[in-house]
Amino acid sequence: MIIKLAALGALGYAGYRFYEDRKSRQNEAFAEGEAGGSNFAQVRNSGPKAMKDPPQKDTWDKVDEESDESFPASDPPANY
Repeated sequence: MIIKLAALGALGYAGYRFYEDRKSRQNEAFAEGEAGGSNFAQVRNSGPKAMKDPPQKDTWDKVDEESDESFPASDPPANY
């Protein structure tokens, strides 16, 4: 009984480590396949297709697009 419990615990721990390792490689803001490498200062591409959790349809407008394209620059788009 104790051997089965230890084996189950080891299997659970191995699964947890695998999950955490995979999760740490993917930045929260990036869509699948968007993040590249281990650079800590990555900037994702603009637009809802590059987001991990894109906005609901019909809520992404021109102002949202221009604001997203201007990041991380401090200047807003010229046509606000």
